Amino acid sequence: MPDDAKPLPPANLILRHESDAARECSACGHRYRLLSRGDEDVAAWAHAVDIDGAKPHYHKIATELYYVLEGEGSVMLDGEERAVRKGSMVHIPPGVVHGAVGKMRVLVVGIPDIDDSDVYYV
Repeated sequence: MPDDAKPLPPANLILRHESDAARECSACGHRYRLLSRGDEDVAAWAHAVDIDGAKPHYHKIATELYYVLEGEGSVMLDGEERAVRKGSMVHIPPGVVHGAVGKMRVLVVGIPDIDDSDVYYV
């Protein structure tokens, strides 16, 4: 390969715009699947979520990270209410019952890739 040649990107490289992802209902409001099931070789999933009151639920397998992009409100974590606002990061391990109150836009990252069978409502 010549010195100035760039290597080809890996076959599993994904670049997706929110406008290319379908808007769908979720436990937390409406989401856009930026990386999710159906994408090959992803170690995590990432959704842009418009939260408007998230139903309390938990996961037995997935860890979730919430990063608040816009808005404010609170998250419920095992019955404790915690205030969040733009720039807040929340780490939610498996087994923690969580929900949200308020209107906010959140980047939700789950590890490993989410499976709808790993959502348990209380």
